[in-house]
Amino acid sequence: MNRIFLSTNGSRLARAECGGNGQWSVEFLLEGTNVRCLAADPHNPNVVYAGTEGSGVLRSDDRGRTWQPAGMEGQIVKSIAVSPAQPGLIFAGTKPPMIYVSRDGGQQWTALESFRKMRRLWWFSPAEKPFTAYVQGIAPSPTNPDVILVGVEFGSVVRSADGGKTWQDHRKGALRDCHSIRFHATNSDWVYEGGGTGAGVAFSRDAGNTWAQIKQGLDRHYGWAAAADPARPEVMYVSLSPGPMKAHSGDNAQAYIFRSMGGDRWEKLNGGLPQPLNHMPYALLTDPAAPGHLVAGLSNGDVWHTTDYGDHWQQLPVNLGSIWTAMIML
Repeated sequence: MNRIFLSTNGSRLARAECGGNGQWSVEFLLEGTNVRCLAADPHNPNVVYAGTEGSGVLRSDDRGRTWQPAGMEGQIVKSIAVSPAQPGLIFAGTKPPMIYVSRDGGQQWTALESFRKMRRLWWFSPAEKPFTAYVQGIAPSPTNPDVILVGVEFGSVVRSADGGKTWQDHRKGALRDCHSIRFHATNSDWVYEGGGTGAGVAFSRDAGNTWAQIKQGLDRHYGWAAAADPARPEVMYVSLSPGPMKAHSGDNAQAYIFRSMGGDRWEKLNGGLPQPLNHMPYALLTDPAAPGHLVAGLSNGDVWHTTDYGDHWQQLPVNLGSIWTAMIML
């Protein structure tokens, strides 16, 4: 697997690369920088963005080797996303909850004041003192630059169909405690969410307007990462733990990766994976060029890979130190 992995690693960034000889090298960058989120630019394979706590947005033009400031200094940037539908269009979510947009690759940023009207007094996150809510996930449509979904941890999932000029309130059936949210890589009807309420996982078949939660086959309901096969949007994956204390523990996550082949039932994936996983799968990553492939990044830095929709797994010979709590694949 000739890939590059980038992951948040506490007060630094981990970068792992597999060379032509099949050997992995790992380096730790941005020492002393609290990187909170990552996003690759689908229009340029060399460009990556990172959101930080206090240092705003950083940009790399060499696949994560070196980084430069890209605006929003002083902000706590908790989520970042690049629009697949419009080059140069980037969204950043902050703590306290606010959405900022750049239309020139991060040179200039503008606050979407319309989002401020969506903020609710009961948005409250127990994860970090002083327990202020924040934007945990942003999902731009892969085909329509005007459609955006935003997930607030312990808040709401809201939707805009006009580029952020106006917003629809919490979408029925979505998880209010959003941990991850993403559109399918190419099918703009399908959206997936992992979260800490309800079934722990939800999905939409109408671009995030309405949502469904299927609990059949699930024996735990604290979800984090959600993903779907790039060629078959009905093949969905989610990582689940019994609860937040176990999920975020050092070595007792009691987690599983589940798969649904059509949205009617979930099944635990085994095929070589530890049962259960002691370390939470914070990342589930797919490759648009490789249907059937799925990569799982665990909180202790281990990386697992399947090529057959999760039926069989192997652990890759690389460790990123830790993954807390974001990881991307280039």
